[in-house]
Amino acid sequence: MGKFAFFAFKGETMCFSHVILNALELKSRGHEAIIVVEGTATKTLKDMDEAKGSLLLKAKEENLIESVCKACSKATGSHDYLAANGYRLNGDMSGHPPMASYIEDGYTIITL
Repeated sequence: MGKFAFFAFKGETMCFSHVILNALELKSRGHEAIIVVEGTATKTLKDMDEAKGSLLLKAKEENLIESVCKACSKATGSHDYLAANGYRLNGDMSGHPPMASYIEDGYTIITL
């Protein structure tokens, strides 16, 4: 089975929802799937978390959200909320999550 890391950059709820849907689908088929939240999607994650929507709740139950960009979450004003609500913030590459470490761990990177 494959290993897939979705890097979600777009802050549009519909785009972010499709990232979650695809990660859930891959996981249901026996693949490993994770989501790394970058860019304006960090604010969308906060908004979806506050709304307690069922799609994000399912993603959290399945431990799909691997990490959230530390620099981008600060830029979008979502850092403190996400940190306080248990999201792992990653800033290992100049404040951002590095793709290289996931590639070295065998993940195929998908950006949306």
